[in-house]
Formats: sequence, C-alpha cells, structure tokens
Amino acid sequence: MTRKASIPLTLTLERGTDVSLQQQLYDQVRDLVLSGRLAPGTRLPASRLLAADLNCSRNTIVLAYERLLAEGYLEGRSGAGTFVSAVLPEAYLRATRPAPAGARVGPVPALSARGLALAGLLPGASRAPGPAFTPGLPDLSAFPSDLWARLVARSARRTSLQPSPGGYEPLRRAIADYLRSLRAVRANWQQVLITGGVLEGLRLALDVLLAPGDRVWTEDPGYPPLRGPLTAAGARIAPVALDAQGLDLAAAQAQAPDARLAVLAPSRSYPLGTTMSLARRLAFLEWADSADAWILEDDYDSEYRYAGRPLAALQGLDQSGRVIYLGSFSKVMYPGLRLGYLVVPPHLAEAFGRAQQALFGPLSLIAQPALAAFFEEGHFAAHIRRMRALYRARQEALLEAADRELAGLLEMTRAEAGMHLIARPGCALAGTSDLELARRAAQAGIDVPPLGRHYLGPERARGLLLGFAALPEETIAKKARVLARALAKELPAAG
Repeated sequence: MTRKASIPLTLTLERGTDVSLQQQLYDQVRDLVLSGRLAPGTRLPASRLLAADLNCSRNTIVLAYERLLAEGYLEGRSGAGTFVSAVLPEAYLRATRPAPAGARVGPVPALSARGLALAGLLPGASRAPGPAFTPGLPDLSAFPSDLWARLVARSARRTSLQPSPGGYEPLRRAIADYLRSLRAVRANWQQVLITGGVLEGLRLALDVLLAPGDRVWTEDPGYPPLRGPLTAAGARIAPVALDAQGLDLAAAQAQAPDARLAVLAPSRSYPLGTTMSLARRLAFLEWADSADAWILEDDYDSEYRYAGRPLAALQGLDQSGRVIYLGSFSKVMYPGLRLGYLVVPPHLAEAFGRAQQALFGPLSLIAQPALAAFFEEGHFAAHIRRMRALYRARQEALLEAADRELAGLLEMTRAEAGMHLIARPGCALAGTSDLELARRAAQAGIDVPPLGRHYLGPERARGLLLGFAALPEETIAKKARVLARALAKELPAAG
C-alpha cells in the first residue's frame, strides 16, 4: 500500500512574545483544521521535518501534536503517521438528529447529583491569553527541550519495553533515591507508584482509602482542582481555616470529628504559602494513628525554595504508616508531561498497585524511561538548580516592579518558596473586592486569580495571585505597568 504524502503547512512562530511556541503551533494547526484548510484525513508532516522547517525544537512539535491528539483534532495511525481526525470534537457539539415526523421529543437526560457537583466546581470564565502573571506556570523556554527530545527519542526506540504495575522500575528507583536525599522521605522503590499526574494520584488514594460519604479535612484556602477528585470519590469536604502554624487541628476536630482523611500541604500551603510547624505535624500524626485515619501530603513545589534547603517531608516523621505522599513533575518539568507519583506505606503498596491497574490501566512508557535517564544522568538536579536561581531573580524583579508601578494599589512581600506572590489591595483599592480587581486585570490581558476563589468556608481574605516564574524580568516590569493602569482605571482622578 502506498503511504499518502503529507502536505506542507504554512505556519509562523514568533519569538519574544508572551505566547509559547508550543501554544502558537497548537493554535495555528487547530485553526487550519477547524477552517477546513486541513481536511479530514490529511496527513501532517512528521515532527522532525516540521521542527526543521520552523527552526524550533522537535519537542515543541511533539507536545503540540500530543495536545491536538488528546483533544480529538488529530489521530495517530500505527506506522502511518499523524492525520486530521475524520470527526472533529466540534462536530459532536453541533450534531443534532432531526426527530421523525410526529415523534415526541423527550426531556434532556439529567446528570447525576455527583455529575452536577463536578460540573459546577470551577468557574467558567476563560483565562487570559499568555502567561501574564498566571500562577503555577513554569518557564517552558528555559526547559532543556533539545536534551529532553533526545531522551524521549531514545526511549521510543526501546520497543521491547513492556508496561509494568506501578510504573517503570528505574524511574521508581530514581524517585525514591531523590526523595530520600532531598525530602527525608522514608521509602524504598517498591513504595513508589508512577501516576498520570497529581489528580490521578489523589483519586487513586481516595478510592483505596475512603468510602463514599467519608469526611475529609482540607486546607481553607486551598488548591481548587483538588476538589474534583474529592467530589468524584463521594467525599464530604470539611474546609478548615489555616493559622500561622498551618491547618488548625483543634478547629478541624470540632468541625468534623469523624474525618477519615486530612489533605495537607505542610511544606507550603497553596495559595498562602504557610509552613506547618513541627508541633502541628506531630499532632496530626498522633491524630491519624489514634483515629485510624489517613493523611495525604501534597508536596507540589518543594523544589523551589529560595532560603535554605527544602523542608523535610511530613512522611519522614510517620512511624505508623498513615501518610500517603503525593508529588508531581508538572511544575519542575512542564505541565504537559502528565506524570506524578505516590509514595505509599509498605503494607499498602500491593493494594495500591492492584487498584491502579484496575482503575487506570498501564501508563505509557514513552516518557518514563526518558525521565529516569533525566534523573540518572544528573539533568534533573541541574535543571532544578538553574530554575531555582532564575525564579529567585524573577521574584525580586516582581517586588521591584511592584514598588515602582503598584505602590498604593497592591502590597506584596517576599516569599521563601514557590512560583507566585499574594498581593493585598492597598489603600487606593480599599473596599474593592478581589473579584472586581481580577476582572479589571483580565480586561487588560492580565491573569491574576482572586484569592477569594480559593476558599470554601465563610472566612475570606482579599488578594490576588501573581505568578512570576514564566515571565522574563523585562516583561515583568512591562506587565506591572499594564496591571497598574488596569487596576487604577476606575479610581477617581486626583484633584
């Protein structure tokens, strides 16, 4: 059979903008597909050829193609290449079947109560284009894409690799070694399970440990995406306020004394950045042991600490096997990698592994050997060192820009760790809600999520989250001026 030749693509990538090359490529190919200029069944150029044509990293092409494949705009055919899908996602949304003449049209099928809860969790407002202060975004331009592409290509040539329960063993060993030395985690490699991202790991832990209707303590304010797996598992969320030492255990016990699980980020809560005290950590471990309960430790960005070594994990203090440790590579590598890990107590490792296979099946092995090599050859540690220095400088740039451009509008202080700062409204914006401030910023193309959206309980502090990691220092200064104009737009003129 003759292989159909791919057609050339007319694409242009602009350097030096706030929109990543990967995002530009995704947008342009998607537009070509939706406009019909790339017809269904059209074969796209191989990633290596397109990378050469556009003078960019092959990894940029691969990641954009993977996203288009995942969203249904493209489809892969084994041994043949990548093609425009025969049926596009939008076709499903538009498709309607005319009812036969005289037929009665029935009611629209209703969602389950759990489906309605899931659908209503996150706000429907679109995010501003580009990484203009969007929190949690790493700098993809600083990622060693060419090196990573070579490791992935080498991994892809190992056709003899077979999926294994728990994930690729060399990667599990590398993660265990890393966590023991850097985070004081007590674990051997058999306790490490590779997952398809942090939310999959959370859902696995919830399905293994909880029954529907069990109460779960969560930090308030907290990380909104965690609510999805909790709701899907049928958990009853009990949001508990934070104090200077972290989640308030006494308040939690008074609010939901029958809780079966506490979801904690003891090294650095999100978004406030609170670090849990040693006394509070020991108290939570004692509670879990005496109450026959569990602690899920979310260690989402411990690598980016700018004052001293990363803090030791709560899991390393656990003597009773009550802590499930959850980690991810989305911020230290790149979000599209979709790999994370769980560290489970030894007596639960087999049960977790079997449950993972039953719920999610085997993970793709393309990226796992590449990530193992990234660890083993020293690239991961070197990358973290580079990014830590880069992000520290960008935090300083944001603080300096705030002093110049945002005085009287927003107040922020230096953070010891993380990828964002919390800005509190200044005297000029006293009485203005953070939702309104975020709306003004969004109209100017700036994405500064309001702190209020991170709360579930009644207590709400005002503030905006400003991410600095993805922005070059000169861009930070420019965007701070844009933000200042947007926030001051509706203020009365001085006179």
